[in-house]
Order: sequence, then C-alpha cells, then structure tokens
Amino acid sequence: MTGVAANAWVGELVQRHLDAAYNLGRWLLGNDHDAADAVHDAYLRAARAAHTYAGGNARAWWLAIVRNCCLAKLSSRSRERPLDDDAANLPRTAANDVEDCVDAAQSRARIAGHLRALPAEFREALVLRELEDLSYREIADVLGVPIGTVMSRLSRGRALLQRALGTDPVREIIDGM
Repeated sequence: MTGVAANAWVGELVQRHLDAAYNLGRWLLGNDHDAADAVHDAYLRAARAAHTYAGGNARAWWLAIVRNCCLAKLSSRSRERPLDDDAANLPRTAANDVEDCVDAAQSRARIAGHLRALPAEFREALVLRELEDLSYREIADVLGVPIGTVMSRLSRGRALLQRALGTDPVREIIDGM
C-alpha cells in the first residue's frame, strides 16, 4: 500500500469504528478526555503503521492499537485518578415516564460503577463482547491472548459483575439504616 492509499484506508477504518474505539478508551481510561486523547494517538500510530498491516480483521487491528494507547496512558499516570461517574455520559433510554428515566439512569450508573470496579482484564473483555459485540476471535486478536483466555475472562468478569450487582442492594439497605 502506498502512503496516500494507506492513509485513506486508515481514515476510512477509523471512521467506521470510531465509536467502538472511543467506547473502549472511555471504559479503560475512565473519562472522555483521556479516551479522546488515546483514540487520537491510536489514529496517528495506525497511520504510521498502515504499511505493516498484514491483512485479517482490520477492526481488531485498529482496536488493538487503541487498547495499546490506553494501556500506555494508564501506565504513564503517576497516580490513580477517580473515575468519572457522570451519568450524563451513559447511554440514554427512550423511557416515557420520568420515574422510569430516573430508575434506568440509576441502574445504568450502578452497573457502570460495578463494571468500572472490575479488574481491567475482565472489564476490557466485557466491554468488547457485550458493548462492542466483538466475537471471541476478535477479542483474542485485540487483547493478544488465546480464545480460551477470552472465554475465561468473560466468564469470571460476568460472575464478578453478577455477584457485585446481587449484593449491592443489601449494602445499600444497611448503609441507609
């Protein structure tokens, strides 16, 4: 691929999968600003490395670059910053009733909080599978691990999330007393 053709190909690839890249970055880094920076860095890396693309799943190739940029950003942080709990950044529902909207927002915020609390290896696997709908093979390509590891991380991540969600109402009742 020539330089111009490679840049056009990367630009098209990024456009098609920009939402997935940004979503992955947001879940891994915890806020919109860092996610946008990581996706921008990933675009620059992808444009420079387009000539090395050997074929295969282009989406997985792109998301692997995004993930690597996110991990680099995480490792360069001098201290852990609190994650953004702004419910306005979560997807909206089409609920008609105000109470339904409030309940749905509280549920999303609660689930998102528990998802953020998971170890990164489980969180990234769950985000790629459940939110970005990647296949196990695609997730394995993005994470650079065997499919069995992907299945294990998904299973353990789902179990941890289910356990956290199942015990959370009890904790809320006790804390409210």
